[in-house]
This record gives sequence, structure tokens and C-alpha cells, in this order.
Amino acid sequence: MTRRVEQQPATVVAGEGEQQETPHRRAGGFALWFASLGGAVAWTLHLMLAWLFTELPCRQSHHVVLGLTVSGDATVLTVVPGIVAVLALLTALRAGRALREPVGRREVRAKFMATVGAWMDGLAIMMIVFGGIAVATISPCVT
Repeated sequence: MTRRVEQQPATVVAGEGEQQETPHRRAGGFALWFASLGGAVAWTLHLMLAWLFTELPCRQSHHVVLGLTVSGDATVLTVVPGIVAVLALLTALRAGRALREPVGRREVRAKFMATVGAWMDGLAIMMIVFGGIAVATISPCVT
């Protein structure tokens, strides 16, 4: 069950002296969960898959996995999760900006999720970059 942030009415002037309220959604649902957990999930997948696809060629005695060389696999498995983590960070920043002045418990909670998500996504981006450097520089086939 997905909880959504309550909609705030936006006042729009329709004509001479008329005001019409149209609801707009500030933040909520999938975007908040992606902002909060997207970077961490991307880092986890990077950590597991990047090392798997650099260790696998050593065990199989060949240097091509899924049609890419070891360095190609490391590059793809660093860039793709990095892009996902950056998108999660941008989503968190956008949600935080939309909730500058939260009203009510749900919006305070959503603001908290966006803020913590932004920090976690920044950390995940750093870990993905440093993990990519480690995968690229440490030779997995040395025993």
C-alpha cells in the first residue's frame, strides 16, 4: 500500500475576481521511495555484480564475459548504477525543494525521506565511483 503526500490546493485566478483551486501534488509515492533507496540499491548491485564479473573470468580462464572484456564489464557495471544513483539524488533534491515548508505529518515525513535520501544517494555515488576505481585497478586474477 503506497501512501501519498496530501495534495495542496493551488489558487489560480480564472478571470475577473474568480479564483479556482486546482490541486497539485508536491511529492510522494514511488518518487520518495526511489529518492530514499535508489542510491543504496544501485550501490548494492554495483558491489555484487562488478566484483562477480571481474572474478568470473579468473575462475573460467578467459577474459570475456557477456561479450565484453573485464574492463568493459567493470565500466558498464560502474556507469549504469552511477546513473541510477545520480537520478535518485536528483529526485531527492527535487522532492526536498517541493517540500520546503512542510505542512502536516505526512509532508514532514516526506521532507525527512527526501533529505535523508539525498545524503544517502550522495554517499552511494561516492561508493560506486570508488568501487569502480577499485575494480578497475586491482587485478582480480592475482593469487
